[in-house]
This record gives sequence, structure tokens and C-alpha cells, in this order.
Amino acid sequence: MIIVKRKESQFIGNSNKWILLYGRRKTGKTFLVKNFIKFDKYFFIKRDRTIINEKTMSYETFIEILKESLNNNKTVVIDEFHRLGDSFLDILHSIGRGGKLILLSSTLYLSKTILSTKSPLLGLVSEVPLGLIPLDSCFKEIYKLGFSKKEAMELSIFCREPIVLDYIKKGKKAREILAEMMLTIKHTVPALLGEIFIEEERQISNTYEGILRAISTGKHRAGEITNYLFSKRLIKKESSSMLQQYLKNLIDLGVLKRVMLFNKRDYFYDLISPLMKLYFYADEKYNFSEESTQKKAEMIISELIPKLVESSVREFLSYKYGLREAIISEKDREIDICLLKFKKPALVGEVKWGEINKKDIMALEKKLEGFKDSFIFVPDKTKTSKKGFKDMLDFC
Repeated sequence: MIIVKRKESQFIGNSNKWILLYGRRKTGKTFLVKNFIKFDKYFFIKRDRTIINEKTMSYETFIEILKESLNNNKTVVIDEFHRLGDSFLDILHSIGRGGKLILLSSTLYLSKTILSTKSPLLGLVSEVPLGLIPLDSCFKEIYKLGFSKKEAMELSIFCREPIVLDYIKKGKKAREILAEMMLTIKHTVPALLGEIFIEEERQISNTYEGILRAISTGKHRAGEITNYLFSKRLIKKESSSMLQQYLKNLIDLGVLKRVMLFNKRDYFYDLISPLMKLYFYADEKYNFSEESTQKKAEMIISELIPKLVESSVREFLSYKYGLREAIISEKDREIDICLLKFKKPALVGEVKWGEINKKDIMALEKKLEGFKDSFIFVPDKTKTSKKGFKDMLDFC
């Protein structure tokens, strides 16, 4: 089993403050705490507000143990604490700063509300959001297993979702592994998405799912998404203004992100999870949830992987260098990766994920002309003698 240690564990372990660790379900919050953090008491709160330690207990008993533990400078973990309601936040405020408290929550929208200016926890907790595993962390661990750079990169994109790590096995080809994984996610992703909306006390509607399907099949701008929804009769008017609240909700829930279009007052919307993008692409284009085979899965992965590499590398480099993600979309030029500093391109790049010949190289170099810092991202730069090529090892 591959275990990727998250940098957040070091911050949580060293911090003397109370911690609020939050993120979408299945991002590894509980695994991180149980495997990398020392604690004295661990409580899990079920959806019906049942409190479980080694056994179920009453709310009153739980509060007594919590107060006693914190007063004795113990470390206490409360998983899905938000299910206890606002009155519990007032109790935490009254306890103060004794001991060390680690609060886990899988609700992104509510977590932001908890940290608002009127929250009893304001100033008491350090906020630690937990998203997908960083791309470079996955790549380093998978590359150690003997996979080629290309295979390690393709596996790493999906292994950012911790639930995919269990599929990685030596002796198999990367796309064979991913195809086997695809045959499982046709059940996993709908359940995962449903959990997100249940946890947020929202009900997933056909409109929300329609947005995800539209984006997964290449309709990334608000106008394109609107046209798709209207054609499917999921909205009553072909107006982008009707879409904005839906998009905002999905961004707040950690399902979508928006990327700036350079020199335009418009945005490029994308799914954060490569796993979700793969599922909706496969199902919308090939009805994969109903008709799935290993061969079809491998074909779909081959189609989608280049786009997933583009978005994954752009996001990773944006985080690594502290620059803003953007895309250049002009009449005569489309550039996959444009990272901005003070609204100006600081680093631009193109991804070529396949066979590359001299004609391809000339076309890519011409596209990147005029930019001071540019690169072409390929599976393995050692397979070309040209300068300006990068692979994942250059950024790790």
C-alpha cells in the first residue's frame, strides 16, 4: 500500500493552537489524523448525532470527558464535529484554549461559515483545509515503484484522490491499472458526489449534474454550459445569469474551480477532481455507467489523459510558484498553461503528451514566441535533445 504523508500533518502536530481540519469527504482527513498525529481521545459524530468513542455515549458524558481532557492538557480529536450543531460551538468557546483540540469536518461550505466574523470559534482555531494530495507527492512515491516517468505521471493524476492509491500494483501497466479503477468508479463517484451534497444539506439536482457533465465534455465557459443545460431542458431560459448561483455553490463545495482567461473578462470552469472528470466524461460521451468494458475504459483514458495532464500541471505549478492559474485563448493562439504575476504572464507552457516530431516542435515553439519564460511539458525530456522541454522530475 502506498502511503503519502501530507505536509499538513507536520503543521497540525507542531501547532499549539486548536485545529479545524476540513475538506471534501474521502480526501484522507481521518487517515491523516489516525496515522500521523498523536492524540489521547478520538470521537466520531454520526449523522444522527450519535457520539462514538470505543462505544456510543450520551452527549452529556461526551462533554464531561471533553472538558476534563482539555483541562488536563490532552489532545482530543472530534471527527465530523459540525453535526453537533451551533450550541456545541458555544460550549467550545466557553472552554477556551485548554489542551489541544482537533476538529474534523467534511463540509466545506459550513466550515467557512464557522470561521466567519460572528463565529464563536473565531480566533480559537487554526484553519487547515485538506484538498487532494499534491501531484508531486504522488509522483515521487509512484516513480519509486519502477514505473516510467509517463506512467508515474498518469497514475499520479488520479492518485491525488486517496481512494485510488489502493489500485496501484507493481507489474501492471499504468493504463491497465487505470482501466480497472474505472470499472469501479462508475459506482464510487456518484456515491461520493451524493455524499458531498448530503453533508451540505443540499440535494443534488439534474441541473448540478448537468453542469458537471457539460464541463467534463469540454464546455468550460458559462455561455457554453448554459447552452448545454438549455438544450437538455435543465434550465428554463438560455441565460448565463441563471447559472451563476449554481456555479458559485459548486465552487463553495469544492467541486469546481474557475481559471482566469488571460486579457478577458471571462472564466474557464473546471472540475477539481480528475476522478470525477473521468467519470462524467466517460458516462456522457460513452454511456460508461451502463456499458463498460476494460477495452472501452483504456480507450477513454487515452482520449482524456492529455487534457488531464494539462490541467494538473497548470494547477501544480501555480501552487508551487505562488502564481495565478490562467489560460490564453486568442483567435490565433491557444496556450494550455499561463501563470500570472500581477496580471502579467510569468511562466507559460504547452503540454505534448504523445509522439512528437519536428513539425510539432516547430509549431509549439512558434506558439510560445514572445514569452520570456516558457517550456514544453513532455512525458520524458530525455527522449529529445531540444532545450526548453520539461518533465515531472524537473519540478519535483
